[in-house]
Order: sequence, then structure tokens, then C-alpha cells
Amino acid sequence: MLAIVPGLTADQVLRTFKSEALTLFLGVAVVATGLVAAAFAALRRRRVALLIYFAVFAVLYGARLCMQTAMFYFISDGSQAFVRIREAMNFVVPIPAFLFFDGAGFLRHKARILAYSFFVVFAILAVATLVTGPSNLYQQTNNVIVIAALVLLLTEPMRGLSPTHDFVVARRGLLTFAVFALWDNLSGVFHSRLPRIEALGFVVLLACLGYVAAWQALKRDEQLAEIQKELEVARRIQLSILPSDFPNSARFQIAARYVPMTSVAGDLYDYIVADSTRAGLLIADVSGHGVPAALIASMVKLAATSQRSHANNPAAVLLGMNSALHGNTQSQFVTAAYLYLDAQANEFRYSAAGHPPMLLLREGKVIEILENGLMLAAFDFATYGTVAQPLQPRDRLLLYTDGIIEATNSAGEFFGQENLSKLLKDTTAFSANQTADHIIDSIQKWSNSQDDDLTVLVCDYVA
Repeated sequence: MLAIVPGLTADQVLRTFKSEALTLFLGVAVVATGLVAAAFAALRRRRVALLIYFAVFAVLYGARLCMQTAMFYFISDGSQAFVRIREAMNFVVPIPAFLFFDGAGFLRHKARILAYSFFVVFAILAVATLVTGPSNLYQQTNNVIVIAALVLLLTEPMRGLSPTHDFVVARRGLLTFAVFALWDNLSGVFHSRLPRIEALGFVVLLACLGYVAAWQALKRDEQLAEIQKELEVARRIQLSILPSDFPNSARFQIAARYVPMTSVAGDLYDYIVADSTRAGLLIADVSGHGVPAALIASMVKLAATSQRSHANNPAAVLLGMNSALHGNTQSQFVTAAYLYLDAQANEFRYSAAGHPPMLLLREGKVIEILENGLMLAAFDFATYGTVAQPLQPRDRLLLYTDGIIEATNSAGEFFGQENLSKLLKDTTAFSANQTADHIIDSIQKWSNSQDDDLTVLVCDYVA
């Protein structure tokens, strides 16, 4: 010990340690509490700001307690750098404390503005102390601001905040700490030699704030679990509105694959009519993701179902859907494509609304079928056209959403229309189901992460 603290005897060091044992213990305990809170925050899947503010506040406050003891001063050999850092800590500690109270909702607008103005002053005082060294003026300024801030914290929550469980617990801890801190800061202002008791009040506050932070984190976990349950129910409901299988037909073999980016999504596929000689296939993509897009996708299905009487006229189907959806989708829009196949006439008819072009694989060649009007739900004056072409034996038609061609690899490159055409060309020997699986597997291998919903609809014509 003598080697660590030059100029002091072992008895002096021991007496100093005994006199400051409680302060050192509290400081180390507070730092440990902050580190535990920081570790807990780091291990959580979702960042909780309250835990982070609490951790920083506790670590800084505990470190300041330890640094203010004579033991740490002796260990540092009274260096000017140590003294400046120790004094600057006085101005840094209040910042995460106010961030915590703001994050917990205990500060209203005017109080928040005043608190952030305090931050600027604290930051200036900390920098000034590090540059020029400790000053009585700096410390007096700090004492006055802290007193004003504590009064603000004690009076502001009295106005307009409901006495919630968290509020009551935090306020009790804050009241205890504020009384003890006011005692110490007033003693500092009047240069009193009365004992300093702020650290004891802080331990009470720390326990209360830790309880609030942990309680709110647990409540958020419970809320997240409930949301996950509701999303799972929504996912099952959405899957139930998608056809699990298409009706058996000797003329058409149809396969669909749907891979949502999240639990629920805005992609949709369906058939409006299907029998032994006819098939009316719809694919749609709602802008956005998640629950809002999924709700609108349900509306798209209803709008399409209402157009069964026009099933053989793709342009009329899309026009009717646009009329039903316009003004009812909260400014979200829908791209869609509708394909009508007639085995008796050996013909298909196709129309689209802002959708990627359909691909036709015929005799080893891929042909883009493009007949696009304006997207659905966006414009009440939109019109649509129909393209009609003859069907040939072993024709394969591919409908898909833009998540397929806009999938990006690690270099940020889109999968693209050209790659999709090559991919389709390589499926000549595959069945419709194998082709759908091959496309989805290829997209997932191309892209490191899924940034959009993936939907494909493959139809083979068997003469």
C-alpha cells in the first residue's frame, strides 16, 4: 500500500479507508448496478432507452462517488488530470438523469425545453473544467442549476400527469433524493460543513428508478407478446383467404407460392373463375407492408370477387376493382394483373394495373406480355386495355410481384427482369410446382435478406 500511496503510512491509509468505506461501497454498488442494467439492455432484442439512461446515470454517479473519496485522490497522487476529470463529472451526471425522466414521461413540453437548456450549461461547465481546471464559480453555478432542476422535477409532475404506478414509485424516490440533494447543494452554496447525505438519497432513487425501468421493460415485453399473438392470428386469417389449391383441370396446371416479408403482407393471388376449360387468375401487390397492407389486400380480394360477371374481360375486371377501391385505401395503392385463359377458344386475355409484365414461355423462348394501365385505388379516371393472344400447347405463363425482380444481393444489385426471364427459360422440363419452387429458391439464394413480399403464380396450358 505504501508503494501505491507515496508519503502515507499504512495506518493512515487504513484509517482513510475505514472512514470512507461506506462511500466506496455505495459507489461500487451503484456502478455495478449500472453495468448490470447496461448488460440487460444490450442483451434485449429491442433497445429500451430508459434502461440505457438508467445505466449511464448509475455508472457516472457511482464513479463520481468513488472519485470524490480521499482514497482515489491519494491513488492518483493528486494529479491535475484526475482533479479536473473528477470535478467535470459533477456537471455530466445530471444529463442522463434528466434524459431518464424525459423518457419516462415525467417532463412536459416546457419543462423539457428548460431541461435541455440546462444540458447546454452543464456541457459548457464540464468542458471549461477540463480545460481550465476547477473553479468555485463553476461549482456555485452547478449548485444553483441543480437546485432549480430538482425543484422543477418536484413541481412539474404535479401538473397534468395521472398518478400511475410507475409515476408514484418514481416520485417517491425522486422526493427522497431531492430532499437529500437539496441539503447538500444548499450546504455547498452556503459553504456549510454539515455532513453530505446526497449519496444515501441517491441509493433510494436508484432503487425506485431501477424498479420503474425494469417494470416498463417487462410491460413492453408483455405488450410485444400480445402483438405477436395477434399477428399470428392475422397471418392465419390472411392465409385462409388465399386459395390453398386451384380446381383440378385437364387443361391447366396452376401453382402459386407466397412468401411474406413479415407475418402478414400485402401480396395476394386468387382465381375469379376456374373450371375445366376456363381460368381467371389474379395477382396483386398493395403498397407498403405489414398489417395495413394486409387489410387492404383483403379489400382487394372482395373487390375482385365482385367482378365475377366480367371474368372473361380483364379490362372490365380491373376497372370495377378500381371503382370499388378508390377512396377506401388511405392513400395506399395497388398494382394488379388479371389473366383469363379460355381453352375452348385457345386464347388468353390479359390486363394489368401498374404491374410488372407477365412472362410467356413458349417453345424455349420468353416473351414479355405488357398491357398496363394506372395502378388501382389511386385515380378514379383510370382506364384499362386488354391484350389477347392465342394459346399454344405447353405454354407456360408467369405472374409475379415486384419483390421478385427487386430482390437485391450483397452488392445492392436487383435480380431484375432479365435474370427472371433466364430463370423461367431454364424450367422447360419442370412442372408448374417445380417451377414455382425453383423461382422462389433462386430469389432467396440471390438475396441476403428479404426486403419485400415474394409471390409467383405459374400456369401451364395443356392442350
